[in-house]
Formats: sequence, C-alpha cells, structure tokens
Amino acid sequence: MSERIFISPAKYVQGKNAIQNIGQYVKDIGEQTVVISDETVWDIAGNDVVEQLKQENIKAEEVVFNGEASKQEINRITELADKASASVVIGVGGGKTLDTAKAVSDEVNGYAVIVPTTASTDAPTSALSVVYSDDGVFEGYRFYNKNPDLVVVDTKVIAGAPPRFLASGIADALATWVEARSVINADGNTMAGGSTSIAAQAIAERCEETLFQYAHLAYESVQAKSVTPALESIVEANTLLSGLGFESGGLGAAHAIHNGFTALKGDIHHLTHGEKVAFGTLVQLTLEKHSIDEIERYIELYVSLGLPITLEDIKLKDASHDDIMKVAEAATSEGETIHQAFDVTADDVADAIYAADQYAKAYRDKHAE
Repeated sequence: MSERIFISPAKYVQGKNAIQNIGQYVKDIGEQTVVISDETVWDIAGNDVVEQLKQENIKAEEVVFNGEASKQEINRITELADKASASVVIGVGGGKTLDTAKAVSDEVNGYAVIVPTTASTDAPTSALSVVYSDDGVFEGYRFYNKNPDLVVVDTKVIAGAPPRFLASGIADALATWVEARSVINADGNTMAGGSTSIAAQAIAERCEETLFQYAHLAYESVQAKSVTPALESIVEANTLLSGLGFESGGLGAAHAIHNGFTALKGDIHHLTHGEKVAFGTLVQLTLEKHSIDEIERYIELYVSLGLPITLEDIKLKDASHDDIMKVAEAATSEGETIHQAFDVTADDVADAIYAADQYAKAYRDKHAE
C-alpha cells in the first residue's frame, strides 16, 4: 500500500474585494513580480492587482498572456520574467493563465501567486499545470514540487463574471467526489503521488455536499452580480475544496474522458473545461454500478444550470463511431487517470459514452412538458 500524501497551497484568501489587500500578502514573499493576464482580464482585475502592488512599493512587470498554456508561451514569459529578475510570478485570470503562471514560477524557481477571476475550474490551488499544444490539443500534466504560495479569490470579481463560468466550475467540482471515491475503492494513487488521505476524502465529500446545497442559489447570485453567502460557499467548493479534493483525493474517468475529447476537432472546443467534464462525469457514473435515481440526481443539477448532458449538447451529435473510439482510446491511453480507478478498455468507454448519452436523452423525454 502506498503512502498517504496530502498537499495544499501555503495560503488561501477568499472574500469580497480581496484583491485590495493583495499587496500586503505579496510583500511578505518578494519585491519584484511579473503579472500575467490576458487582454480582457487586464481591465477586469489585472490593473487593480498592479495598482495594489505599487501601493506597497512592489515592482510589477506586466505581461499579456496569449491564451494558450503551451510550452512556447511558457518559455516566452519565462524569458521576460528572467529579464525582470522576478522572484514572484502572479497569474490573474482563468485556468490556462494560472497554469502558465505556475509553470513560469517553476522555471524561474520563484513564488507563485494565483488570482482566479472566475470560479470555473479547480486549477488555482494545485501543484500541476495542464499543458496543451499551440493548437489547444492536450499534451499532458506538468507537476511541481510545491503548490502555489498564495491564492487570492475576490468574490466580487467572480460575481461579475458570466454565470456560465460558475456553472462550469460547479460541473468540474461535481467530478471531485465521483472520481476520488472511485480511486479510493480501487486503491489507486492520486495526483499528489500517494493514496488518498482521510482529510482528502472528507474534503471531496464535503465539496459535493456543498454543491448540491448551494449551486442554484450561487448561480442566481451571479445572475444578479451579487456576492452572497451561497456564492461564497460555492466559490470555495469550486476552487479550494475541489482543488484539494481532486489533487489529494484522486482523478478517475471523468477527466480522462475530458482529455480524450481534445483528440477531436470541431465545435466541441468552444465548450469550457467544466462543460466537457460534466459529460465525462456522466460517462464515469455509467461505467459504475449506480441506480437510475443516483445518475439522475446529477443530470437534474446539470440541466438546471444549463450544462451539457448529451452528445448533441457537446457538439458531437454527428460524430462517427471512429470519432467516439478516438476519444475512448485517448481516454484510456497509457498514464491516463482512468487506470487509477478502472480496469476498462477503449471499447468499454465507447459503450459508456453512448449509454450516458441515451440515459440523458431518456431523462429529457421523461421530463418534457
């Protein structure tokens, strides 16, 4: 039996207007920073972060992120960070910006500060990045010796983001306990490198419980661009609980199937990470022995948040059997997380994809007015 390993960021700060205090936290880490953000996010939060740093006499080299967490982009920004002699790398934005910031921090052997502007993924707290090609094809995971040194989540910024992003984060977070549970049952290993600790199991379970309790209220809060206790709970579930839960709890089939989708070209790539994970979660539930009530509990929540549940919803209505097999083969390729929880073939996964699609269509038919 492997060792139990639990990892986490050094500090996590969440609250309304939390960015206004970022300078106070960063000054304890270093005085020369590079701040990475894409063109859109500079106006939303990037400029505010730099302003707060300047108030604490912290220097900031501003870099515009080009949109893809690729080796080429990581190398480009690393050169700029080296030129600026930056010891602190601050990522402000979505998952790919944050993954790039973590990679650059690792390259310069510096501190990583993560400022998510949406609660759409569980990337912010983890000691890994998902690396893609310049064309957006999944290439693999890049692991680090430590988690981010500081994560600052401003819920006022989160409340101002499109509701679709929060729903995507809920979908990503809903996979946390589903996957961790399957890894625990199979005595598999986690992304942290060991077996699941009691702490990680408890966090993953609490994550799902929180999502079913507060997802609707938080979603409506974002519709109103309002910060509420329900939103605070969901932001923490999407970001901290899911982040700790997936990394130290374990990843199973849902994320492997998400990665499998990157083998295809077309409109599916207009979907968010969480939207693809939602369908992947249904496929994982299909691979397991669950009652119709259990599977429909997830489908009901997805539907209420406008998340995809069928192949048509994820733009694969006309996908050929060869296309589905491509997804299944990529999802079961050597080293994929599905092997930590399942002993399945690509053919088994393809069958589960078709069956999950049918379960969801049957649910829709049953609930059609």
